[in-house]
Amino acid sequence: MAVHTSQSVVKAAGGNTARGRSRGTGTPPPKPGRIRRALSVHWYAWAMVAPVVVVIGVIIGYPLVRGIYLSMTDADERNVARSIGVNEIPATYEFVGADNYVDALTGSQFLGTLGWTLVWTVSCVSITFVLGMALANILNRRIVGRSAYRMALILPWAIPGFVSVFAWRFLYNEERGLLNKILGGAGFDAVPWLNDPTWAKFAVIAVNVWLGIPFMMVALLGGLQSIPSEQYEAAEMDGASAWQRFRHITLPGLRPVSTTVILLSTIWTFNMFPVIFLLTRGGPGEATQILVTQAYKFSFEISPRDYAQSSTWGVLILVLLMVFAVVYRRVLRSQGDNW
Repeated sequence: MAVHTSQSVVKAAGGNTARGRSRGTGTPPPKPGRIRRALSVHWYAWAMVAPVVVVIGVIIGYPLVRGIYLSMTDADERNVARSIGVNEIPATYEFVGADNYVDALTGSQFLGTLGWTLVWTVSCVSITFVLGMALANILNRRIVGRSAYRMALILPWAIPGFVSVFAWRFLYNEERGLLNKILGGAGFDAVPWLNDPTWAKFAVIAVNVWLGIPFMMVALLGGLQSIPSEQYEAAEMDGASAWQRFRHITLPGLRPVSTTVILLSTIWTFNMFPVIFLLTRGGPGEATQILVTQAYKFSFEISPRDYAQSSTWGVLILVLLMVFAVVYRRVLRSQGDNW
């Protein structure tokens, strides 16, 4: 009897211990996930944003998915679904997997066009950044007519891009262009600005830099005005030279703005269709053809129109820009920027 009683006491004690663990001393319930917490806390904001997200998803998501699918087929003008009068011709293109990507990446056309696209992008972004930085520093000082200078330098940004390109096309005209008339008046021979491969590359870079300087200048000027003037005054009192003030105060102060504008300018320049298409149409020959204009050419200019190849190049452009953005972000984070 005593043994039975002691066993009952032990069991009761064990049961109370188990219940105590389950109530207070055991494993805590799992915390809600990050997405679940965001939805529960900011549900109203998500409700307001949801319609926009749905619309953007339809406008961007469907063409993206459709383009990825077409890049894995042999779709062209002859085998897609089309209407001829009252007759409906169904699509006959077939799924070919990654063949288009293999052909593009192993062929000389894509790699050659990619090489010039990188040169074009790096040249335009670097020159635009340097000139925008110089003009922003000049306009950040108290000079006579500063407001007028700002308006004049922002003017190229206000003019529609195609109007600016057509104006430059007129200036570059080999026979009647203003630039060659000035050179002729100075005793120099006319320059084939748009008819020579080398000069055409310089010409398109110059136009794109002219169009990109206002954005870069305004962004950097805003960054300069956010740097406290006390830092410059203290550095000047300590005997720092102009270059030292620029290196140790201006550049670090502009770092958050610079990283953003360089990324945006790189993406825009990499896909700068209007300047190349309206100025040279990728010519002479294929000298100034960049990836985005070549993708357009596949889909709208050659015969038969190669929709699969055009989609393949479009997807590769997207992948390249995504890889660049990821690498760029990691480099900035490794340098201590919370970006």
